Amino acid sequence: MRGRRPARPPREVPQELVEVDVHAIAAGGDGVGRAGELVVFAPRTAPGDRARLRIARQPRFARGVLDELLVAGPGRTEPPCAHYVHDRCGGCQLQHLEYGAQLEAKRSIIEDTLRRIGRRAVEVAAVRASDRPWRYRRKLTLALRRTTQGWIAGLHPYDVPSRIFALRDCPITDERVLAVWKQVLAAERHFPDVEMLRMSVRLLDAGAAVSVEGGTSWRRAQELFEAVPSAVELWWAPDEARRRLLHRRKPAALSGGAPHDAGASFTQVNAGVTELLRAHVFATLEVRQGDVAVDAYAGKGEFATFLAGRGARVTAIELDPDAASVAARRLPDGSRVLTGAVETRLPEALPANLIVVNPPRGGLDARVAALLESTTPPPRQLVYVSCDPATLARDLARMPRWRISDVTGFDMFPQTAHVETVCALVPETP
Repeated sequence: MRGRRPARPPREVPQELVEVDVHAIAAGGDGVGRAGELVVFAPRTAPGDRARLRIARQPRFARGVLDELLVAGPGRTEPPCAHYVHDRCGGCQLQHLEYGAQLEAKRSIIEDTLRRIGRRAVEVAAVRASDRPWRYRRKLTLALRRTTQGWIAGLHPYDVPSRIFALRDCPITDERVLAVWKQVLAAERHFPDVEMLRMSVRLLDAGAAVSVEGGTSWRRAQELFEAVPSAVELWWAPDEARRRLLHRRKPAALSGGAPHDAGASFTQVNAGVTELLRAHVFATLEVRQGDVAVDAYAGKGEFATFLAGRGARVTAIELDPDAASVAARRLPDGSRVLTGAVETRLPEALPANLIVVNPPRGGLDARVAALLESTTPPPRQLVYVSCDPATLARDLARMPRWRISDVTGFDMFPQTAHVETVCALVPETP
């Protein structure tokens, strides 16, 4: 592999050349190495690589692009996706690593981030692998731009986020999603009359949900829905307005009157790893009959339903009213759902014996962290489900009262730098 060069280097490439030995993968997926005392971050590099990079210096580090791979690291492999190589697709960051090397990189990211940001020196076990490293994604969101030849639908290069390349295939996406996308693009004449859109297709149990973002008026939404027979839901988020359901088919599976979940937002992207993570959380929670429990950022109430089934009185807190409605239908008498932001509703749910938090990528609001740190008596157990090790570590630094009793990573998004973490915590003093 010596002498291989990238097929098309990015524009405005820095001209200073350095040779770097790459020793790790950073949280965003870049390789990390040193040129003397200078720390350098470079995408598409791998641990064990010796690479010639073109760099741009920052005050305390440098960012580089691969000019020539001199020695390939032991975990490096040929990426199978042409978009990853030739279009520098920003959707994946780790296709150039063998799957085992990806899992080790993510384990190291969790451990290093907890140490540096969270000030918690813990050993993290091997990240739990996905049963499907490819074709696992049940949702694909694309950017769309109108041209004189029609619409371009695709993704952005990692180094030129303003550009869109036309997507031909995405090997991490379920082929059924791509089939629905073909139906959507064949009906482009029915799109909103704007220059740019974002659209997503998400698999549901009974079909697919199509979501459109952009525009202020849309006269031909019904025509689009009728032209996409695989779609059972069509959602639209106009500019600066809340997303709403425009059309829904009643699938045969639901014709008996069963409640219909808010599928466009809440179906999981990687079903296999979702089940693995959920089972781990269930096994981690130490539920006792009569416990008072909180499921914060509850979504459709998966954790709340489990806790209630084990005899706890549960308060679920969820901002999205559609998801909150689904959770409320699932919970038995004696448990409840509070609709609103966790930072404003959590005080109503305390004190509690058990708390589960499953925040979005931004982590806990500072007010939530402060309340979990100060509430008296403290809960017996806190389980934090995180989709970003950096915000998890930041929140743990805000909550020194809590000691990590277990931390486990889950590879929800193979080929990318994202990793899910379940962190079980107990108070240092009761």
